[in-house]
Amino acid sequence: MRIVALSDQVLDFVYTPSVVQRFGHVDLVVGCGDLPYYYLEFLVDTLHKPVFFVRGNHAAHVEYSQTLERSEPWGAVDLHRKLIRHKGLIFAGFEGSVRYRRGPFMYTQGEMWLMVFGMLPRLLYNRLRHGRALDVLVTHAPAWGLGDRQDTAHHGFKAFRWLLQVFKPRLHLHGHIHLYDRAEPAIHQFGRTQVVNAYGYQEVALDE
Repeated sequence: MRIVALSDQVLDFVYTPSVVQRFGHVDLVVGCGDLPYYYLEFLVDTLHKPVFFVRGNHAAHVEYSQTLERSEPWGAVDLHRKLIRHKGLIFAGFEGSVRYRRGPFMYTQGEMWLMVFGMLPRLLYNRLRHGRALDVLVTHAPAWGLGDRQDTAHHGFKAFRWLLQVFKPRLHLHGHIHLYDRAEPAIHQFGRTQVVNAYGYQEVALDE
């Protein structure tokens, strides 16, 4: 399966009908947060591929346009706190960032621990049923100490790092950390997991 993951930045070469030439070969689009709902809807309509997403900390409860109001990108699948099997792969997702001010889609470390622990029964069921708990973790924020930053707003979640250590998904896609220096790596290896910062976009491949 070929996946194009995007986050945090509206790219002119993506928001155009010619995106079909660039990404028409992919099997799945994944939005890792802080992308306008209309942007993901455009990819649903143009690429005619499944689109999964989580919200970032800058997401709007309601996004307005001249004719429409939307609380999510129409036609896309919200992964937050869900486990979904797609073409033989198991996906899970968590929205938002570490809370650093008042506002939606931000959580304390404790709140995120509770959400991750709430998924444990389903992860353990997958391990028994399918021989593995999870293939792809999709989040907005990174895991603690894996490509995050020192300032509070860009800390990673400790619960994500624990989840990677215990359940060992093959891929972790996240956003939130803006990469302005091309020398700064967007991809890290953490045990069995390839950790990919999808800032702008990244294309990855997984065997089904």
